[in-house]
Amino acid sequence: MTTPHSEQPTPATPTLDVRGLRLTLPGTARPVLDGVHLTVGPGETVALVGESGSGKSLTSRSALGLLPPGATTEGTVLVEGRDVLTMDAERLRALRAGTVAMIFQDPRATLNPLRRIGDFLTEGVRAAGTLDRATATVRATELLHAVGLDDTALRAYPSQVSGGMLQRVVIAAALMGDPVLLLADEPTTALDVTTQAEVIALLARLRQTFRTGLLFVTHDLDLAAAISDRVYVMYAGRIAETGPAAALFERPRHPYTAALLASTPRLTTPGGRLSAIPGQPPDLRTATAGCAFAARCPLATEVCERTAPEPLPAPGLPGHLAACHHSERLAREGAVIDG
Repeated sequence: MTTPHSEQPTPATPTLDVRGLRLTLPGTARPVLDGVHLTVGPGETVALVGESGSGKSLTSRSALGLLPPGATTEGTVLVEGRDVLTMDAERLRALRAGTVAMIFQDPRATLNPLRRIGDFLTEGVRAAGTLDRATATVRATELLHAVGLDDTALRAYPSQVSGGMLQRVVIAAALMGDPVLLLADEPTTALDVTTQAEVIALLARLRQTFRTGLLFVTHDLDLAAAISDRVYVMYAGRIAETGPAAALFERPRHPYTAALLASTPRLTTPGGRLSAIPGQPPDLRTATAGCAFAARCPLATEVCERTAPEPLPAPGLPGHLAACHHSERLAREGAVIDG
């Protein structure tokens, strides 16, 4: 198989570099995304974790310029140094055809049930004019082999294969254009545990083979720890905490991260009562003066209700950082947050 990305970015150039991304929608009292900073390096897997509605999917889709109608943006979303937010329609088409690819949550919703899998795999590169039919078919066959399938899948319809096989097909399709960046939006949610583990192992292997940057969006902290080099924890449109995966899960520095960890079921405590985070995320129609997590946080004080923590700095600073008035206490004491 030919090796993609003949011109790799230098190590100092992130594959994805989101700086100060602020996104506002009509009818909202506060930004949906508020000063998001995030980077993914070549060959690196970065997890973006948080509850539903935290802004994870919007952040990932910004790398493809897939933003809601009426959205206004500030900041930059750089893919290999080029700002996606300022691209015209032609450059966005080229970006989506090859440079950046997305793996969606439900593979059956991605494929047309009336068309064969081979047509699905090849139609994108053929429409973009990058490969002819014969070359595209050879490429599709190579990628099916890379994801553990044989070329008989080319002639099958989506209804004739399992969900796990379809997710492998979707991953192969994402690699057809030799992307430098893969966006995986909860790609294992619809799969059983065994198939989920197989897909995660496959993504890890393909990342090493193709040196593709991977932004893995999930609500599952254990899954994020298993697959990622670094983790960003997101809450109410802001990055609450970021750091190396091992350090972040061993000693979280934001009460929200600690609460998420505490609410994860554990086999070591069978029959125990699950911890839950009380309350609800803030309503987008209501402006908040202080920390967005204050109403749900057991460590909240008057300063939390009055003043929002300083946002995390732009990418480039190493280490384990949290946007919380009490992050130093958590780092020092390793406090456990109970729901």
